[in-house]
Amino acid sequence: MNPRGYSRHMPARPQAPALSPAGTRVFQQLVMTGDASRIALANDTGLTPGAITRAVRPLLEAGLLDENGDRVSTAGALGRPATVVTVRTEAHQAIGIKITADRLFGVRCDLRSRVLDEATVPVGDHAPEAIVTQVANLVERLRADRPEVGSIGLAVSGDVDAASGHVAYSPFLGWRDVALGERVAHRTGLATVVENDVRALLTGERWYGVGRGLTSLALVTVGAGIGCALLVDGQVVHGGSGVAGEVGHVLVDPAGPLCHCGNRGCVEAVAGSAGILARMAEAGFDGLGMGDVAELARTGQPDAARVLADAGSAIGTGIATIANLLGTQHIVITGEAIGSDYDAMDPHVRAAFEQRAFGSAAHAAIELRPLRFVDWARGAAACAVEDFVTHFGRS
Repeated sequence: MNPRGYSRHMPARPQAPALSPAGTRVFQQLVMTGDASRIALANDTGLTPGAITRAVRPLLEAGLLDENGDRVSTAGALGRPATVVTVRTEAHQAIGIKITADRLFGVRCDLRSRVLDEATVPVGDHAPEAIVTQVANLVERLRADRPEVGSIGLAVSGDVDAASGHVAYSPFLGWRDVALGERVAHRTGLATVVENDVRALLTGERWYGVGRGLTSLALVTVGAGIGCALLVDGQVVHGGSGVAGEVGHVLVDPAGPLCHCGNRGCVEAVAGSAGILARMAEAGFDGLGMGDVAELARTGQPDAARVLADAGSAIGTGIATIANLLGTQHIVITGEAIGSDYDAMDPHVRAAFEQRAFGSAAHAAIELRPLRFVDWARGAAACAVEDFVTHFGRS
């Protein structure tokens, strides 16, 4: 689990007894890897059988675990079979919401981050209080007649400090210094965590997706912006101020286009969809979408081919920088642009990466992974589940 944790915004209420460190460790193990016997838990966690018994007891009393009566024999062992300890996956549920400039994507998930329900609503106003109201309404819709829902995870693009629940800067919403976690918790009465959307997506992938079992991973998102989240030594990296892995603001062309951050030639200014469409407009192609640009490039239109080649090279340079700095073993490229629109950029991404990655860093596996926005919301729910599992019983 993330040792840094999230800021937990919630109203005062009676709390269950806090788990011991051993209890938290056992709960984490069961939620992330599945049901197990007490013997298997002792082997997996390095705890003694007595410590396992003490760790499991409060979770059984809280209704979060069961000993379901099914028994499994340890291979090659003699004697009494072991009782399986199971997670009551729907005993605590979390709502995850991905906030975009035009829609809210929401899901209700169980303790294994499995989606039980989902809903999407349009965003009509970017003012923080308006978004908080729309989030609260969506939460109420997803939690209706579901008292098991106990927490919320929110995923927002930009500079987000998970430790405080503050959105310091979100360019697509036009926000600066918004106490989003505190406001949503006040409106909903539920424990609320806030995370950068790409780190939330990586948290979800670490739990149930491509990152499961990996200790080193970079997740790069390509679309309106260029985002990146990092898994180092099995932990999602936040950095000292909540900003880490900002590959979108790696410099690739000092004389390049102006970025919204105020600098020129950032990866995002060259390879984000707004930057690509702006450069096509400069070439005389107004009113295009990304699909139109990709189709023009496929037919050999030189301006489209050049703009997408530049974009792919910028992305490849950015991920090579990450690989050189961290020795990342696995790189996943995802986001709304990954699909048929991306094929014209992909050869240039890989060529730039191979050219600029140093030594063994060039051997990192690059994988394309199309995802829906609902997957981002699921990642937000995983952040809320992670926080619940880590802080169960604490205010």
